[in-house]
Amino acid sequence: MIKQDIVDSVSKKTGLTKLEVEAVINTSFKEIITTLSKNEKIELRGFGTFAVKHRLPKKARNPKTGDPVYLPERYVPVFKPSKLMKTTVNDELIDY
Repeated sequence: MIKQDIVDSVSKKTGLTKLEVEAVINTSFKEIITTLSKNEKIELRGFGTFAVKHRLPKKARNPKTGDPVYLPERYVPVFKPSKLMKTTVNDELIDY
């Protein structure tokens, strides 16, 4: 599923136009990115939590050549699904 599929689905279910739904989705994504860039956590109950994790610099290896590679210090966005999401996905896939 891609973003346009989500826009189409939400548009059909809500009666809003595709342009309105796309504007809401784009604004939501931008707000999530802005909030994470401030190193703040976002909790969406029943869905999950977005946060930023700090990764220390480390030495790694290029799996193709075996050459050592230096990975600098960085911050990465992470997502932890809620218990409800995990349970629902698991139950649906088992019944599939």
